[in-house]
Amino acid sequence: MTIKIITPPTTEPITLAEAKAQCRIDGTVEDALLAGYIAAAREYCESVDWRAYMTQTIEQWLEGWPCDDEIELPRPPLQSISKIEYYDTADTKYTLSSAVYAADAISTPGAAHLKYNQVWPATVLRDYNAICVTYVAGYASAALVPQSIKQAMLLLVSHWYENREAVLVGTISKPIEFAVRALLDVNRAQRY
Repeated sequence: MTIKIITPPTTEPITLAEAKAQCRIDGTVEDALLAGYIAAAREYCESVDWRAYMTQTIEQWLEGWPCDDEIELPRPPLQSISKIEYYDTADTKYTLSSAVYAADAISTPGAAHLKYNQVWPATVLRDYNAICVTYVAGYASAALVPQSIKQAMLLLVSHWYENREAVLVGTISKPIEFAVRALLDVNRAQRY
């Protein structure tokens, strides 16, 4: 299985104003730097949490159809499934009709479920990257992102702002790592 972000989020879970308040910054000189820290903090936290925080389009590539009636879609919360495509041994691309499957956006993680009395196509698939599920995941707005996630991001942003070197002589960074991990573990999705 391979996961690719096709369309990244257009907004972040925390605002520049929130980051500036956390770092106790007045003025706009550091705005670009902080914006980079915010995006990096989201990416880091999403990878630890195995979630999508803001609306983004994701592709999941599979080698074959599952043995059961569902395809689990990592990086919850699932908003919708855009399409399911598959390739035969001649590399011909087919699109699975949405009449065959339904999106389960309630479960964590979300999934594509076969509808009643439906089966996965019997087409012989190519040996690699045979199925591509394109879906939209993430919270619809920053207001829906859990506060513990936002706090973890703010801790990272302020830590990176205050400590611009990878290693500080005589300082141990374990407390910040522990605090961030502890906050993210509250909402962590299982990784597959």
